[in-house]
Amino acid sequence: MDLPQDDIPDTPAQRAQDRRRLLRAFNMSLATVLVLTVIFFSQSAFDFRQFTVMPHDLAGLVGVITAPLLHGDLKHLAMNSIAILMLGTLAGSVYPRATIRALPIMWVTSGLVAWLLGGPGEHHLGASGVTHGLGFLVFTLGLLRRDRAAIAAGMLAFLFYGGMLLTVLPQEPGISWQSHLGGALGGAISAWLFRRADPMPPRRKYSWELEEEEAERQALLDAQFEPARPENVPVLWHRDTAAPDDENNVLPFRRTTPSDR
Repeated sequence: MDLPQDDIPDTPAQRAQDRRRLLRAFNMSLATVLVLTVIFFSQSAFDFRQFTVMPHDLAGLVGVITAPLLHGDLKHLAMNSIAILMLGTLAGSVYPRATIRALPIMWVTSGLVAWLLGGPGEHHLGASGVTHGLGFLVFTLGLLRRDRAAIAAGMLAFLFYGGMLLTVLPQEPGISWQSHLGGALGGAISAWLFRRADPMPPRRKYSWELEEEEAERQALLDAQFEPARPENVPVLWHRDTAAPDDENNVLPFRRTTPSDR
């Protein structure tokens, strides 16, 4: 697969920039959790059900935008908050550009699929669709990009949230598998669309790679001083094969003897 291969040196300045990117992704994830917490504790002040996804109801389409901000209870909020902190930090630090572009897609697809596939009278809410989108974004980018950082991020996401592969199917009552499925589809589609959005990260080379590069450089230097191949040496005269034999004969010269001197 043809992916951008930016030649970024692994310098102390670059490593400091990577740490700042990790910290920025964590801070954004933490800010999102704080916003969700504030909204949760203010839900008692209004009828939040009208802002949930209500399948097959035109009024329920409002929930496509607002439902991920709402949660049913404190346990629901805590589970999604932990997932946002972990997956949001992981995706935002390894794929900052792709994550920002993918969030609107995952947000909308999680609500639309819940609206289309949900049952009548249901109310779908919670950020679990978005967290599933983040998880599948990291999974899929690891398969598509296959660089070290992508593979490591995919393995970490699978280690902690590999169960997301199963929760996109109907299981427990009261769990919105429809929004999980929609978020997962949005994450996978976004991974394909934005797989080239972030450059390949810098990496240190193995000793054998350095030895191969040194051998190639030495071979180029040797080639500059190596005599040319015989067939590449310019010839000042070629025998004319089309001319008569007498014209191509070498004239004999009589050897000189001491008496001729």
